[in-house]
Formats: sequence, structure tokens, C-alpha cells
Amino acid sequence: MRKTLLVAFAAMFSVASMPAFAGSFIVSIKGNSDRLLADIEAAGGVVTSDLSVINVLVVDADDASAFDGIAGIDAVMEDVMIEYREPLKSEVNIDFAAPEAASPPFTGDDDFFFDLQWGHTAISATDAWAAGHRGAGVRVAVLDSGIDAEHPDIAPNLNAALSASFIPGEGWNVRPGTFFNHGTHVAGTIAAADNGFGIIGVAPDAEIIAVKVLSEYSGGGSFSAILNGIVYSAQVGADVINMSLGASIPRNCGVNVPGNVGNASACADFFSVFARGVKYARDMGATVIASAGNDARDLDHDSSLKKFPAEVNGVLSISATGPTGWALDPVNADLDKLASYSNYGQSSIDFSAPGGDYIYPGNDVCAVVVYQYCWAMDMVFSTISGGWSWSAGTSMAAPHASGVAALIIGKNGGSMDPQAVEKALRQSADDLGKAGNDDAHGMGRVNALRAVE
Repeated sequence: MRKTLLVAFAAMFSVASMPAFAGSFIVSIKGNSDRLLADIEAAGGVVTSDLSVINVLVVDADDASAFDGIAGIDAVMEDVMIEYREPLKSEVNIDFAAPEAASPPFTGDDDFFFDLQWGHTAISATDAWAAGHRGAGVRVAVLDSGIDAEHPDIAPNLNAALSASFIPGEGWNVRPGTFFNHGTHVAGTIAAADNGFGIIGVAPDAEIIAVKVLSEYSGGGSFSAILNGIVYSAQVGADVINMSLGASIPRNCGVNVPGNVGNASACADFFSVFARGVKYARDMGATVIASAGNDARDLDHDSSLKKFPAEVNGVLSISATGPTGWALDPVNADLDKLASYSNYGQSSIDFSAPGGDYIYPGNDVCAVVVYQYCWAMDMVFSTISGGWSWSAGTSMAAPHASGVAALIIGKNGGSMDPQAVEKALRQSADDLGKAGNDDAHGMGRVNALRAVE
């Protein structure tokens, strides 16, 4: 029979020059928050999120002048959107059947799509499982576009009670149907259950919570939604926070840049606020991991833009690796080449992980478990709403790293200081490229087996 599988390229996001909605502001505060709340409300403002644990309030007001003269306010920034950039997508009709001749690597695993997950080979995930480490007792927050809660690969490890949405009018559980959903793809890579069905996550015994900070329809979300998601995840005991999302923010803010237009410190204020959020999460025991971005930019030498949240202090930034023509020779394929789209930079990248690529030329068809374009099989295969599909991006690399972090934390009893997690990742990573820290891989490509040895 023939079925349609979606092939999608994961995209990062750009900062829009419009507020999340009219008159929404991120307010950095100091001093007594109760008095500030009263003063802001007296001035006509409406506090929509009280994040005073990190000295932040999210406030609706007619304009920024509403905050003039209120003591205890450090900075006022427009709550701008992270605006989705449409990814390149295509629907591919394929013969959904086993190839006539099996060629390695075939594990024979009863999770029938597992052999499409070359990323697990790259990071030695199955060897870590054989050593007895599968992420049990670890809670991973997926800050993304929601999750398909009914997916058979997702449901066994999903904590629905703690899952939450910070997107107005949208629940964390995505709408019914079969379609590409970014958050579901990310969640499956981290912790799809080893249940004799579909695929297997890097940490198949870890717990997932869905924290919706991006719309499942547009892919967009406000800065305040992401900030709320970070704080919420920390407060409900997340051990790992995965953010496969991002925006490019000017390093030197000026005219026509969102937030304090014309104020050169505006972008610094944004990064300062989010650094406080990340520090709060780390202080609460959460390791924070983010995708490095899909712009193919040298982040060390790009003087114009800074990547959010990958370059926020305290965030582990993950670049993407991927093969070219993996399905032609799975045993000998180089799985560790820097992906064609991945950002890089010695001072900006912490680790690399499998994110896939799509540069194999032409439309040759390969056979590994299913028939599919050879270039598509170089991407990362994971869950989508109502099914499974391929996608490529640093969005796919970050969850591989988050899965390895979950294995490390699980080995150490389910709770671990983020500094210790980072040290374990650093000491166990495969040192690719030039010796030591390098542009493409940072401190190395994550290795699940070495991480738990």
C-alpha cells in the first residue's frame, strides 16, 4: 500500500518588529514586588505574569509611558514575538513496505522504525542502554509547539498533569490529525518509549512534560511565553529543559529594533532578563539546552546578530551533525560532519549532536526499513502528530543532547547539579575536529555510552 509521510526541514525564527499583542511589556524590576504591583495597577497597567522570582513582570499597558516615575523598575521592553520562518516542506508518497533485501545495520528491534534512527548509532545510545542506563527518574521539559499526547510512542512517558500551555487559546495537546508537529518530533527524539512500536528515544525511560511556548499553527510565540515556560519548568522539577527554538537579535540595538526602540541597551536588557530566567532554572536543578540555529553563520565573527536563547549565559548550545548518503552505506557513513545549515563558532557552540542534513544530490530512492529518497534518510526520523517523519535542523540536534543529559542524570539517581551534568557531557564527548574546543563541535559530539561509564 502507499502512504504519505511528511518530510520537513526544521526552521529557526526571526524577531518580528511587532509586539506579541498591543501594549504587552516585559518589565525588569528590583525591590518590593508587592508595592510595584500596586503602583503599576494604579498607573493603569495589568500584570499578566508575575515572575518576581526572577525580578520580572509581564504587563499590559497602553504604552511604555505608563511606567514613567514608578520606582523600582530597571527596564521596560516590548514583549515581541518570535516569528516563524516557513520551513521548506514537501510531502512524499513512498512505498511503505520492507525492502526485498535487508542490509545492515538492522537490529531486528520490534520498534519497527528504530533502524531509521542513525543518530542513536552516532552517539552510542544503544550501548548506554545495554549498560543499564535509560533515563529513569528524570523529567525533561520540552519547550516547543505542544505534543501529540495520544501518540503511542509519546503517551507512555508523558506527564499530562504537569504539561502546560503559555500560548493563549491553544492547549498543550495538539489538535487531532496527522501532520508535522515540531514539539512532538523533538519529544520523540528525547524519550519515545521502548514499547515495541515505532521509534525509541535517546532516554526511553525518561519522563516528558510538554510546555507549549510556540503556536502549533504559526510556530510563533512571545518572549514572555518562553520566559514563563522556563520558570514554570523549573518550578515543577524539570531536570532538563530543551529549547529547540531561537531568534536572531541584533547585538547593538538601535532604530527599528523591537524593544526600547533607539535605546542601545535594549537587546542587552533582553539577554539579562533571560539570563536571570536560566540562572533560576539552573539553581532549581535544571540543565538548559538549546539549538544553535540554522543560519550557517559563524557566531564568533558575526558582529551584527546574537542567537537567542543559544547564546544566553547558562544555556548549552548545540550544533548539528549529519551524514550525506547514509542509506547507501549505513555501516561506513560519516555521521559527524557539520550540517550544511548549522551555526558554528568556538565561543558559541558547547556541543554537537545529530541533527541531519539534506544535501545529498538528486532524488535516488534508498531502502532501509522503507523506501524513501536517499537525501531524506539523512535527516532525523522521529514522531509527528499521528505518525512519524524526517526533519533536519539544530532543533533535532538539541534533543539528542538532552537525551544524553537525561541518561547522565538518571545514572546519578535522577537529580544532579547542572554544572556536574555539563562536566560529564564535556568529559565524555567525542573530540572531533581540531583537538579541544573547536568551531563545529564545541567541546565535542555528545556520546551516550561514555557519558554513563
